[in-house]
Amino acid sequence: MGKIQIMYPNLSYIFHALFGSNPDNIFSVVQTFGLMLGLSFVASGTLLYLELKRKTGIGQLQGRIENIVVYKPIDWKEIGMQCLVNTILAYKAGYVIANVKEFQLDPTGILFSSKGNFLWAFIALAATFAYWFYKMKSQKENTLRRADVMIQPKDRVFEITGVAAIFGIVGSRLFSILENFGDFIRDPIGSIFSGSGLTIYGGLILAFIMVFRYIKKKGLHPIHMMDAVAPTLMIGYAVGRMGCHLSGDGDWGIINELAKPSWFILPDSWWAYHYPHNVIDEGVKIEGCTWMHCHQLVPPVYPTPLYESILAFIITGILWALRKQIPYAGVLFFLYCLLNGIERIFIEAIRVNPRYELLGMNPSLSQIIAFLLIIVGIVGLIYFWKKKIR
Repeated sequence: MGKIQIMYPNLSYIFHALFGSNPDNIFSVVQTFGLMLGLSFVASGTLLYLELKRKTGIGQLQGRIENIVVYKPIDWKEIGMQCLVNTILAYKAGYVIANVKEFQLDPTGILFSSKGNFLWAFIALAATFAYWFYKMKSQKENTLRRADVMIQPKDRVFEITGVAAIFGIVGSRLFSILENFGDFIRDPIGSIFSGSGLTIYGGLILAFIMVFRYIKKKGLHPIHMMDAVAPTLMIGYAVGRMGCHLSGDGDWGIINELAKPSWFILPDSWWAYHYPHNVIDEGVKIEGCTWMHCHQLVPPVYPTPLYESILAFIITGILWALRKQIPYAGVLFFLYCLLNGIERIFIEAIRVNPRYELLGMNPSLSQIIAFLLIIVGIVGLIYFWKKKIR
């Protein structure tokens, strides 16, 4: 077989494409979608840091003094918690490394089973206890110390990104379950912990609510913060959607057997794609393939995750370019809402998703939310342009 073209369900397939190594090895435990999801938060955090630093410099955001813990002595409670966490991780990791094939077939089942490696667990327990016991005995100070420290907005990027990541994933999974409730009833655990099928709007809604609560609590100006996160949301979306495309997680479009039009100058695979070696093993078996992921879609489909990723990168560029040009606060965020809604409402027309009867139409849940997002974007643009908040 030749090298994998475009489809990389996990890291072993990426290494196969780069170095020619055999796929389905130990590196297959690192899923491409999860890897790209992590990179999406790194990209978002980087842009957010730069924008918060800029907004602080021009006076739109201010830091504040907080009384925080600057030194905390190690105690038995901390040692116990570290030992417990490391022991569980080593217990599972040892089994996964020794039984890669079994883990590949049922990762969720292995993780939530009692299977593990007691030797690895014992080594981790002993090493962790020894390390932290030594640290506790060698510490020179045993008193908790607090101090008043100036915390700048850019110093909160890690916390903001963490809140967005956790609740974004939870919200995405919840909306995915709602969209595919039949699958959830048949396999609740598999649906909850599946590495594919995240619904982006669920993540955006829940993450927005929780991040908004966080920034209000920390005294950051909500409108200026909303403008700051607008381009960061889009670049995160762009990178995350590329993960959907590269892994073939099922977020593709409807069947496309139309001949490629003359105006479409991009590669053939960008018009209609078979998603060979997709991570969910959907479609027909690839002749001669002996790897773990040996299926492709026949007939081909629209590669909608690729379209969304490209459009999201373009929207990110537009928002990033306009962030210094728009004179009024709030306008950039609602421009993001408008552009995001327009992009999604059209992509959904050629995307596979459950449909609902509504006023004689058959929209998906994402199309309904996208339409509402467009309305919110237009109303917000008009309102904040007239308010002229600086």
